[in-house]
Amino acid sequence: MDRLQAVRLFVRVVELGSFSKAAAELGIGQPAVTKQVARMEAQLGARLLHRSTHGVTATEIGALYYEKCRVIAHHVDEADSVAALMQSQMRGAMRISTSVAFGRRVLGPLLMQFMRANPDLQVDLGVDDRYVDMIEQGVDVAIRMGRLADSSLGARYLGLNPWVLVASPAFLRGRAMPLRPQDLASRDCLIYSTVQGDARWHFAGASGQPESVAVRGPLRSNSLSILLEAAIDGMGVTALPRYVAHGALSQGSVVPLLEAWSLPVQEIHAVYPSPRMLPLKVSGLVAWLQARFEGEWWTRLDAPAQSGDLSRS
Repeated sequence: MDRLQAVRLFVRVVELGSFSKAAAELGIGQPAVTKQVARMEAQLGARLLHRSTHGVTATEIGALYYEKCRVIAHHVDEADSVAALMQSQMRGAMRISTSVAFGRRVLGPLLMQFMRANPDLQVDLGVDDRYVDMIEQGVDVAIRMGRLADSSLGARYLGLNPWVLVASPAFLRGRAMPLRPQDLASRDCLIYSTVQGDARWHFAGASGQPESVAVRGPLRSNSLSILLEAAIDGMGVTALPRYVAHGALSQGSVVPLLEAWSLPVQEIHAVYPSPRMLPLKVSGLVAWLQARFEGEWWTRLDAPAQSGDLSRS
């Protein structure tokens, strides 16, 4: 029996005035209760209880010890209640991490919707394209793209992040349209250094056959927004996530290329420090995000939230 259990047991023995009543209430045998109190007395070097055929009463030292134990048990019970309440309510602080472009274009606006529906939440959203150690940084949930490396973390699949090859009409004017990946070897390409650091782009054909091509061009950047602006400005061909390119594609500022070929698709996951005992604020957010990332979710980024959407999941 641990020290806290022993304290609680002693408190109930004094309050009930009986070993047998305390044992029955706690669901243990009377001999175990008697032995535990005797062990406490031996450790303290003092008699805590007077025993008689009519029951037990606290000694002078036992009465003082009981008062301190009662306060300790009360504070622990209070702490347990607070923890249980926080675990079961959509309230309190929540630290979230994701990449820069995804945070600015996708997660930030979605979180504002979620927070309006849950006004007792305080969100700390950090955006960084570098890997963030969730335990070290105290992150409650991270939204990550691609393959998950750390299997000790809890994770929930949210959806897919497809990529698209684009260029501006001005860049394509007067140039032959690329028909297969190898045609890109002779085009000016704008390279996202975070993912395609080796300047080799990988494709899959309609039947699944793989093909890759080494590309080069006037600009490399770890900023997807800069690459999009450069493509709109007619500087070259670039590969972007659909959520980054969607607005420019809708407006005709850029057009899709090699539509018979597909770029690798990344999985989107919500990741949390432990797969067990998730607080409601984390599990609630993750379930809500799952509904937001169904189907071609990037086409709905600019759509106004419906009042019923936020109450579901």
